[in-house]
Amino acid sequence: MTQIIKPSPAETAILQVLWERQSCSVKTIHEELSRTKSVGYTTTLKQVQRMHDKGLVSRSPGEGKSYNYRAMVSEAATKSRLFDRFVNTAFEGSVPDLVMHALGTDKASPGDIEKIREFLDSLDIDQKTDSAI
Repeated sequence: MTQIIKPSPAETAILQVLWERQSCSVKTIHEELSRTKSVGYTTTLKQVQRMHDKGLVSRSPGEGKSYNYRAMVSEAATKSRLFDRFVNTAFEGSVPDLVMHALGTDKASPGDIEKIREFLDSLDIDQKTDSAI
């Protein structure tokens, strides 16, 4: 049986870079991460090496003695697993509680709420179409 690896927050940040820039060096990954957080190059290098050992990334020869890395896990599947873990841990599996919490914060703008309404309306239309068939 294949073990499903749930990446840590640090691993997820590295995967995000790789999903956006498939096949890049540790230097490129580190430069991207450094835009938003303070992290040492050797820390990034060690984390990528551990991810390679876990099978989260693959590597191929790069420029000089370096390697280029590529994500070996899909973005959609990984985000789905992380979301499920978050909902189960923080909201005891309740998606309605998650949504109400998110909408109850100051972070949801009127534009965000309108997009959510449009999305929910599209779900209603899809369900009505499915039940009519």
